[in-house]
Amino acid sequence: MVTQETSGLPEAPGAPANKAQALRALLRGPSPVRAVGAHDGLSAKLVQQAGFEAVWASSFEISASHGLPDASLVTMTQYLDAATAMDAVTDVPVIADCDTGFGGPMNVAYAVKRYARIGIAAMCIEDKLFPKINSFAADGQDLLPAEDFALKIKTGKEAQPDPDMLLIARTEALIAGAGMEEALDRGRLYAAAGADAVLVHSKSRRPDEVLEFASRWDVDVPLVAVPTTYDSVTEDELYQAGYRVVIYANQGLRAAVRGAQEVLRELNTAGNARAVGERIAPMSEVFALQGMPSDYRTKP
Repeated sequence: MVTQETSGLPEAPGAPANKAQALRALLRGPSPVRAVGAHDGLSAKLVQQAGFEAVWASSFEISASHGLPDASLVTMTQYLDAATAMDAVTDVPVIADCDTGFGGPMNVAYAVKRYARIGIAAMCIEDKLFPKINSFAADGQDLLPAEDFALKIKTGKEAQPDPDMLLIARTEALIAGAGMEEALDRGRLYAAAGADAVLVHSKSRRPDEVLEFASRWDVDVPLVAVPTTYDSVTEDELYQAGYRVVIYANQGLRAAVRGAQEVLRELNTAGNARAVGERIAPMSEVFALQGMPSDYRTKP
């Protein structure tokens, strides 16, 4: 288990000069960095407004915003455009979910350069085969050979123009049913290849797998958790186990879908807008989120 004092993140002198430095500083803090999934500028603003420390530019949410499955159908340019919009309107670091890295090592290197150019604080790539399918889909998950994925990490780090930017290696070994030893071996290999953090993913309904992984983690590299299915675990429990980042990857989108469905059903039944007036945000609130000058805001 990695302790706060041995996080593998050397302290930079002075105030953070960019969001990547800010994220590294947060990772050395006394509590986990909490990132929440977003898919555009507005949803990213809502994450910051709610008080979270980072935005997760979620491939699942971005795909869903296009009305498409999370199955490598959205292009790197579309993901990059979405991350750019999120980063431009928020003050907190953006962690970009980049699926498998959009191809082989050369693709990863190209993506790292493009994301670094717009100031993205961190990128995360996973060790599944391209084209991937969402981790919670019923289909089986196929893993890239560990050495091939380690080469992606190594190539990405070598191409990185900003030394502060983080490259997070995500292992899907537990999702694929490959077992704990495989997950640990992969995590260690990716850390040795230069990963700044390791995300271990699990679709268990209990946190036992990720807690065991952390208890056996013997590398001086921070861990990242995504408690989507094992949602009873607390942030403090994960932090004490050794996780420095907790990602709520898709709760915002799922809340928006449920809320919109209910309001639109009621609107369809009622046949007038007043029926849903108390359940929707006033225009003035949306104007404020948009950054509309106060003189132009209305009360409705």
